[in-house]
Amino acid sequence: MTSQVTIIGLGQIGASIGLALEEYKKDIYRVGHDKNMTTAKEAQKLGVVDKIHRNLPNSVRDADIIILSLPFSEMRDTLKFIAQDVKEDALILDTGAGKAAVHAWIQEFLPAGRAYIGLAPVINPLYLQEEEFGLSAARKDLFENTPTMLAAPVTASAGAVDAAITLIRLIGSQPLFTDALEADGIMASAHLLPQLTAAALLNTTVSRAGWGETRKIAGRAFAEATRAILHQEGAASLTEAAFANRQNLSYKLDEMIASIQHIKSLLDTEDKEALQAYLDAAEDGRATWDVERATAKWLLAGEGQTGRVELSSMTAQLFGFKQRNLKD
Repeated sequence: MTSQVTIIGLGQIGASIGLALEEYKKDIYRVGHDKNMTTAKEAQKLGVVDKIHRNLPNSVRDADIIILSLPFSEMRDTLKFIAQDVKEDALILDTGAGKAAVHAWIQEFLPAGRAYIGLAPVINPLYLQEEEFGLSAARKDLFENTPTMLAAPVTASAGAVDAAITLIRLIGSQPLFTDALEADGIMASAHLLPQLTAAALLNTTVSRAGWGETRKIAGRAFAEATRAILHQEGAASLTEAAFANRQNLSYKLDEMIASIQHIKSLLDTEDKEALQAYLDAAEDGRATWDVERATAKWLLAGEGQTGRVELSSMTAQLFGFKQRNLKD
């Protein structure tokens, strides 16, 4: 029996999930939707999905699993729009930056009997330095031998959690169990803070005094430090994600401000030795993270995926949760 996985949003993450599931086409029928029909058609041409729907409700009506891989600014309206078309016992997964907010919207809009689990896939270190975005940045092995954060509400059934775990493993990743609050805290530090820092740097320099000459010589350091602003698919999406995660971000921004003020105090007091020690620590921290991220030693032996996942019964293992009476 073939089961349907619908992917809404065919950018880098959503399209890479589709590509990773391609070899399981015997058991999984992949349906895709993107508000940009040119992107959707190109995704189908590239083998990301088996079918595309222009109509969003039609995309989800028969889906057993729905994966929301959207800009965060579109998440709430999309959930509201599809609420009455999601069939009972369907499992909704999202890859957004605010798990607590998405769970709240699902509780607000969707009828009982639909399950939700938040996911935060991690990108293969091979692709961390790539310059591409969107569909063109999709890779079949984008999640290979990486962790994927899995944030399940306390009301999630064991079957729904098992289905999410199986899907994570099918895309080459392994589950890293957390809850919505912890996941949001991690996302605030690892994803939102760098983007807001880039915004602050840009608004401190661009169109300010001296920018006319500065723009002519700004090079690699400026480009790399400000590139993070491009990752959240627009200012509207970053704004919504920041407000959904404002408590965690407020705490992290206070820490960032304290760090910047510390640098300023070292310059004001002409403490060159202390500043060098501070910068040495930063360099060492970055170098250590580079090695750790590349080797992924935190992945326990045997848990990383190195080849095709063999399933004796895809329906039983991935979609068996449907037989339970879900109330989350």
